[in-house]
Amino acid sequence: MAIKYGSKVDKSFASSAMTDLMFLLLIFMLIATTLINPNALKLTLPKSSNQLKDKAITTVSIEQNGSSYNYYVELEPVDGIEGVARALRVRLDGQEQPTVSLHCDKTVAVDEVVKVMNIAKDNDYKLILATQP
Repeated sequence: MAIKYGSKVDKSFASSAMTDLMFLLLIFMLIATTLINPNALKLTLPKSSNQLKDKAITTVSIEQNGSSYNYYVELEPVDGIEGVARALRVRLDGQEQPTVSLHCDKTVAVDEVVKVMNIAKDNDYKLILATQP
């Protein structure tokens, strides 16, 4: 007498649940990345055909606010050009080849750019003026 068991193991694999899960994860990632708002200033940089590939240690940004200017070191506001000098000394003290990237809007007066250039020259920092390609 042959006894047959009613429970048989199904060896097939259904991948539809895995596909649904991957699709949901993809949609989640797409939505999450569009909601991330980078902490950056909206600057219209001057255009240049030459791009330098050096990696800056710190960033200085100048933004025009009416008739005055706002200065930022690593996106943190500082008080005037003296605050820029102090913040750069603190951040770049002891660095082997200190490099500063200067980001300023097209509308910023050349005098303000030269002030930051003088700080870099006086402290022997390498200065890179950020441009758009």
